[in-house]
Amino acid sequence: MADFEIGNLIYLVVLGGVLLGSVLLSRRNEVSKVLKEAGIWVILFVVVIAVVAGWQDIRTAGGQFSSNVTEQGEIIIPQQRDGHYHLTLTINGAAVDFLVDTGASDIVLTQSDAEKIGFDTKQLEYWGTASTANGTVRLAVVRLKSVELGPYKDTNIRAAVNEGQMSTSLLGMAYLDRFGSIQIEKDRMILRR
Repeated sequence: MADFEIGNLIYLVVLGGVLLGSVLLSRRNEVSKVLKEAGIWVILFVVVIAVVAGWQDIRTAGGQFSSNVTEQGEIIIPQQRDGHYHLTLTINGAAVDFLVDTGASDIVLTQSDAEKIGFDTKQLEYWGTASTANGTVRLAVVRLKSVELGPYKDTNIRAAVNEGQMSTSLLGMAYLDRFGSIQIEKDRMILRR
């Protein structure tokens, strides 16, 4: 927690204590009833806070990131809570979640995503390398039979499988270059063909 969040939490606890104390003093003869009512309010407050804090996770339940397709065929990608843009594409018939990364050259798959779409990661030849923020990693070059996003279906797309640890697959420029325009506007990314 950041310092200002701790300060806010302390402020709310003190404020709640003062309010509860004033109610208890004004209703001294009904202390047990007041405590029951206060307990109900605390539970309701905690539930509301939990729903608000987890709203982004609730919206993306099932692990799929949404995008909207306009009548003109534009793909609208909302910015996620982490400040990045995420998409779920259908690769070789399976749904795969991606971090949209305009700084990445290729589509880079995690080991688990590569297995999900039909590659035997133990049989791949990891002869390529890439420089990342975490150092150099080995890559295996693969071909994706089909890549689907909204109304667009592409075939025979080059990708790489990362031999190392990676939290999510990356959707790099090898795929994004298929779009004529990539625009970031406030809290959304717009892809146009």
